[in-house]
Amino acid sequence: MMRYFWPIFFLTGLTYTQNKQVLYGFSEIPQSLIQNPGAKVNNNGYFGIPLLSHVHVNAGTSGVSVYDLFADDGVDFNSKLERIVYDLRPNDFFTVNQQLEIFSGGFAYGPSYDKNAYISFGLYQELDAILYFPKDYAILVYEGNQNNINRPFSLDHLNGAAELISVLHVGYNKKVNEKFTFGVRGKIYSSIINLNSTDNNGVFVTREGDNNVYDHVFDIDMSLKTSGLVNLTEDSDFETKDLIRQIPFSGNLGLGIDLGFTYQINKQWYLDGSLLDLGFIRHSKDVENHELEGDYVFEGINPIFPEVGTGQTADEYWTEIEEEFVDLFTLDTTTTKYTTWRPLKLNASLNYSFGEKKDEACDCTAQDPEYLNRMGLQLYAIKRPKQPQVALSLYYYRKLFNALSIKASYTIDSYSFSNIGLGVSAQLGGVNFYVMADNFLEYQNIYNAQSVSLQFGFNYIFNKNEN
Repeated sequence: MMRYFWPIFFLTGLTYTQNKQVLYGFSEIPQSLIQNPGAKVNNNGYFGIPLLSHVHVNAGTSGVSVYDLFADDGVDFNSKLERIVYDLRPNDFFTVNQQLEIFSGGFAYGPSYDKNAYISFGLYQELDAILYFPKDYAILVYEGNQNNINRPFSLDHLNGAAELISVLHVGYNKKVNEKFTFGVRGKIYSSIINLNSTDNNGVFVTREGDNNVYDHVFDIDMSLKTSGLVNLTEDSDFETKDLIRQIPFSGNLGLGIDLGFTYQINKQWYLDGSLLDLGFIRHSKDVENHELEGDYVFEGINPIFPEVGTGQTADEYWTEIEEEFVDLFTLDTTTTKYTTWRPLKLNASLNYSFGEKKDEACDCTAQDPEYLNRMGLQLYAIKRPKQPQVALSLYYYRKLFNALSIKASYTIDSYSFSNIGLGVSAQLGGVNFYVMADNFLEYQNIYNAQSVSLQFGFNYIFNKNEN
């Protein structure tokens, strides 16, 4: 069971989160509807450039950076490793999230004078994983158990999950009146690979023994549930192209829904929010589960090697000890179906618009003015196995020209208290291009950053002023 976790641990040395604080509320970009299906829509339709309409990668860690371990600062590597082992907490985590939009589109419909409804759709691939820092495991490996007699080591510190999925979705957005807009998005999830080990319990204790120097006592209740993984580990003919074929429908399917709204308090103030990925996936194909449960006592190793001439070598002696240790545990492997719940996400923001755009023909403001500036406060939260991850962002938006808009954000989250982000959306004719990144203050030493994000995309947009 353990062999599946180490690749995830090293994969998440640079880690990812799902917060897209710069994209959220950026109404010029059609993909903002994925963050809030009830957001304001200001186009008659669009289609995303396949495989390029939305590419999102962001990296970070909670509690440690690459620089902390590998900095050339004269401090011994072992001293750095020791500090990290003892400073990190069991609730510190490594997470991964990456998204690639395969195709997307949308169109407005309704009366010709007021197209107040909007349909959007698409298919995207997502990789998501989380692994909490196994504090007691790390201390046990670093210190050994000789100096920790009678100390219980918590086995529940091993806690993680990972999945590769595709999401086929259709959304409906409705402008009810000048004050209220709502939206809903239905999703079909297709799980390609899933690993889940979030319900582990038990302790490990070393105590003085009766028949040997020490007894090693295990009280274990651990499990690893997997689907789709057996193809990679046991099918020698399985290739990457076989994974790609499973993107639309893998056989492990689920359903979900997104909800969102925008409420215009007055001409300058509005409130919006969304609840994303309220759903589940049922895993029934290529399932392989591993369970380890029970109370075990290993009486340790007799430190006296067999006498010379007995016919048994030292290597054979240690091999025998290893086999006895492995035989002590009973690992059950099953194909029982299981259900996983999607990581529920919450977005909410309060926004203030100002700086009325003037009509150049008369040097005056329109009866229904357009505002060039916007400020706001955004809350983001995601449900995770141990506790929610929360982020709070303050942003400023500015429309520089009809074809160019920018947005800057300052975010406090689990990674840092100084995350500065910037996004730009530009449009040439109907072609829209956007690029966004955050944590600019750390770019002078990227290895010291606990969170670095990048997302970009290309769309073709049919604007409302086009015939």
